[in-house]
Amino acid sequence: MLATEQSPVWFWQRILTPHMGALAAELVDQGHAVTFVANDRMSVVRASQGWESPALGKARFELASTSVEIQALVNAAQGDSIHLCQGLRGNGLVGKAQRLISQRGLRHWAIMETVNDAGWSGAIKRGVYRGLFWSSHSSLQGVLAIGRGTLDWIVARGMPRSAVFSFAYFLRDPEDGVSVDSAFAGEDSRPFRFIFVGQLIERKRVDSLIEALSALNRTNVELWVVGSGPLEASLRAQSAQLLADCVNWLGVQPMSAVPALIAQADCLVLPSRHDGWGAVVSEALMVGTPAICSDACGASEAVLASQDGGVFPAGNTEALRDCLARQVERGLMGADRRRALAEWGHCLGARAGAVYLSQLLQHQEGKAERPLAPWAIANTDRSIK
Repeated sequence: MLATEQSPVWFWQRILTPHMGALAAELVDQGHAVTFVANDRMSVVRASQGWESPALGKARFELASTSVEIQALVNAAQGDSIHLCQGLRGNGLVGKAQRLISQRGLRHWAIMETVNDAGWSGAIKRGVYRGLFWSSHSSLQGVLAIGRGTLDWIVARGMPRSAVFSFAYFLRDPEDGVSVDSAFAGEDSRPFRFIFVGQLIERKRVDSLIEALSALNRTNVELWVVGSGPLEASLRAQSAQLLADCVNWLGVQPMSAVPALIAQADCLVLPSRHDGWGAVVSEALMVGTPAICSDACGASEAVLASQDGGVFPAGNTEALRDCLARQVERGLMGADRRRALAEWGHCLGARAGAVYLSQLLQHQEGKAERPLAPWAIANTDRSIK
């Protein structure tokens, strides 16, 4: 823990999300008193996808599902507290908290993912956000911009660049039981293994992945699919036609079991039409598994920084096929390469994220220089064999 006491930090989220919970728990070790406020512990939809509520360690948890409860918590917050809030619109009772936090004159930060502004609705979103930043920038101390291109997008909507910082979903660091050295013991002759983890919905474009894989040597590759969704039947039919028996359908798995599954693959693929971040990419890199994703995934920033895997234009099946082929040509993941990537992947873990967040908060208080994002620091002195 830091020797000097830091400002209290409050997280305001719609649910007790694992994408922020681990970060909140680790932030305590940076000298901050931390309170995590959620409108619900977990949504029915997320629970059906295998999500699990995170352990918050020494951080305090408050459940606030009514406006009255939100009001009471904001009123009880310390005058020197810093409040990190989920989004700026469509965020339910978090929006109520933001208005009350601003009225009290407390320090307020917004956490924003990559915004999907494609098509005619994109112009509307750009205008809406320009209005939101115009009306709230005086009360916003900073914005944590999650995903590739999000920082520049927010600045283009009117926020000062000095108040916007590249950020990520920093996940719980891998358990000791997730081995990067022994995952492939005795499997030297098996096919190259790709893995997809996520919902089987149109936005994830698993159909494009199956089509791209069908153009490769099918005797040399296999695909593991973790998850379920309304397109499962049609995707199974497509894979039966194009990939025969090369696909292993694993269904929904508990979130805590996913890293160990990803660690048994040679490459994770997330071909989404849009993903604000794509936490499975972080999970893959943290256990030493390269990732391929579309450029419409916020986590493409981490993939590019990792110097492994690949990023392709969203919706371009031929470009995806080429990325897949390059990974197969590199061969099965060796222990040295996997270990090096996993070591680099620590920059996406909650411990690294907590150090970075504390530095950001100190910077905005005029106590420190503007820090580099952890993946930028880790990238300056690393090589993968």
